[in-house]
Amino acid sequence: MKTIRSVDHYIALHPSYSEALHLLRKLILSTELQEAIKWGAPVYTLNGKNIVGLGAFKNHFGLWFFNGVFLKDTENLMVNAQENKTKALRQMRFTHKDEINAPIVLAYVKEAIDNQRQGRELKPERKAKPLVIPNELSSALNADQALKQAFKTLTPGKQREYCEHISSAKRETTKLARLEKIRPMILAGMGLYEKYKNC
Repeated sequence: MKTIRSVDHYIALHPSYSEALHLLRKLILSTELQEAIKWGAPVYTLNGKNIVGLGAFKNHFGLWFFNGVFLKDTENLMVNAQENKTKALRQMRFTHKDEINAPIVLAYVKEAIDNQRQGRELKPERKAKPLVIPNELSSALNADQALKQAFKTLTPGKQREYCEHISSAKRETTKLARLEKIRPMILAGMGLYEKYKNC
């Protein structure tokens, strides 16, 4: 995979769509958006927030709007590339330069800018992984109520660190040795890596 050095370089790698990509780029740059390369493709931002990207593929080219779900889509141009997976992203696809209606495309870009100014963005949902307590730690918690209570008061992130620390050991003896080392840290309400933070 080639490293994309600039938007011009990206467009040069897609000669069959180069004229159309130049046109879309010119439309976007007529706004206040800033141009960058992210994930190997041109992305246009407002105050550091991704608004629209420019892309070329085997059978089409177009724009993707990072929060396109909020666009009115009066012209019915938006596509959800992965139905039931993609929440916010929407694409505007073309197969030929003649399909680009410049005033309409520019209106969509400006609406996306206005939506960002109004704070309309879909934040990704962070699904917390269920906490899997290894058997060795579970047995120790059940045998020592003080340890169990101290573990319960830890943040989910600290609990997860301890569980992963024990689970990642391959041998039973290593797991038990790790458990003995972390016991005083749990009782002190510390995270696994806190003792290293002030070193």
